[in-house]
Amino acid sequence: MRFRSRKQAGQELAVRLLEWASSGDLANVTVLALPRGGVPVGAEIARALAVPLDVLVVRKIGVPGSPEVGIGAIVGDDPPVFDRTGLQAMHLSEDKLGPDVARERVELHRRERLYRGGRAAPDISGHGVVVVDDGLATGITARAALRHLRRGGPLRLTLAVPVCGHATAAALRDEADDVISLLQPQHLRSVGEWYEDFHQVTDEEVLHALRELHPAG
Repeated sequence: MRFRSRKQAGQELAVRLLEWASSGDLANVTVLALPRGGVPVGAEIARALAVPLDVLVVRKIGVPGSPEVGIGAIVGDDPPVFDRTGLQAMHLSEDKLGPDVARERVELHRRERLYRGGRAAPDISGHGVVVVDDGLATGITARAALRHLRRGGPLRLTLAVPVCGHATAAALRDEADDVISLLQPQHLRSVGEWYEDFHQVTDEEVLHALRELHPAG
């Protein structure tokens, strides 16, 4: 099974979350999508639940020479979250990755300024938060996001993705109150292989979704 698009994946994920909402397990919810790819998925969930959509900008720190493979991630001005087992296996150190972290931090703040336009991050204290991405391979970006959000005191922290590696989903249950994934393959090489259309989401698509679904427009 593959998803036709992020939109269709978000609609299917929304059905699962609507079941939770009807049972009372989700209340006073904000959907936080990880841009860019998580935004079209999160937009469908926010529409279905009739709740606000916002973004949490996370930047992956890639393996030198293989930037698509995540070895770490950053959120805001938080210290990097690294896969320490991976660092050791690849004979890498945090110091060696310092320039990569600095470069990604610049891009992270650029996107925050663009997407937020001066708006403050949402107050999630006492709220249900649904964190959405289009899929997870190593899960390092989701781990960084969940740890960042946990410090904000959410009432319930739910991770919702269309596809996630089985072992990754199991590991992330230590970080989230709930992990919802429609597909959990034993071996997930890349998220894109689970979509027919996996085009690169643009800043314009992110801004359009936020204008439509964020209360501040």
